[in-house]
Amino acid sequence: MKKVLFISSTGGHLNELLQLKPMFKRYDYHIVTEKTSSNISLKKEYGNKISYLVYGTKLHLFSYFFKFLFNCFKSLYIFIKEKPDVVVTTGTHTAVPMCYIAKFFGKKVVYIETFANMTTKTVAGRIVYPIADLFIVQWKSMLKLYPKALYGGWIF
Repeated sequence: MKKVLFISSTGGHLNELLQLKPMFKRYDYHIVTEKTSSNISLKKEYGNKISYLVYGTKLHLFSYFFKFLFNCFKSLYIFIKEKPDVVVTTGTHTAVPMCYIAKFFGKKVVYIETFANMTTKTVAGRIVYPIADLFIVQWKSMLKLYPKALYGGWIF
């Protein structure tokens, strides 16, 4: 059974990622997201199938830099511990290091561009697009911006 690591930042990106829950039954899976008071309860549902990164916001740029750096190392640790065959993400900054780590180790990367954008690229999408094995958009209009993407429709 393939091991799939699902990763996203908290909030709407995590909400989109959790829409893929029916896939969890088909794979040996692990979820990674940022630890916040709004999603700590996921530990009760997923137990050892979920790991948390440090929550960081670009509104506090100085501390964000250090949190992002810490999350890069923690992502490497989680990747080595979980040994996924595939990384699936709905973004954003939290997921970028994990995608590059996966690519470095020769694993597949699936990026699902957020439903929230119908006419502009996200920063994470721009960064991961060149290395993604499968890049999925939820709006047909996004195919103009990501010509090698696949239109997958809405996750919701």
